[in-house]
Amino acid sequence: MSVHDYAVKLPDGAERQLADYAGKTVLIVNVASKCGFTPQYAGLEELYRKYKDRGFEILAFPCNQFGAQEPGDAEEIENFCTLTYDVTFPLFAKIDVNGSKADPLFAHLREQKRGLMSDRIKWNFTKFLVDASGNVVQRYAPTTKPYQIEKDIVELLD
Repeated sequence: MSVHDYAVKLPDGAERQLADYAGKTVLIVNVASKCGFTPQYAGLEELYRKYKDRGFEILAFPCNQFGAQEPGDAEEIENFCTLTYDVTFPLFAKIDVNGSKADPLFAHLREQKRGLMSDRIKWNFTKFLVDASGNVVQRYAPTTKPYQIEKDIVELLD
């Protein structure tokens, strides 16, 4: 299976097929509004604006599993991201990324690219880089800043 075989929920409950992103380089990130890594939204938005016209997408999935750092509902999350960081990339419905209720997409991502000690996602702002065919090519720790993965994105776009 590839990432393109999954459907995910939008904040309003509708579904989006990830096959819609076939042919694009995609960065998938679990995000939170009240996290020490939340300022990465600015770097993510910078990358998105710089490369979206070349076929780059960022898909952000709010998650409240780590320190209850994403307590808001969909409207609160969207307002925060828009007003604080002028985010224009898509935000999806809040999900779990670990455990028995983990979203199937994130179970797939974790299976494809394990972390250092396990497949579990350790914290908010774990990032997965996906190529145009839907293959997971890289996993980045929450501490990896968006600018640090720019060269990997450009390589996939070229």
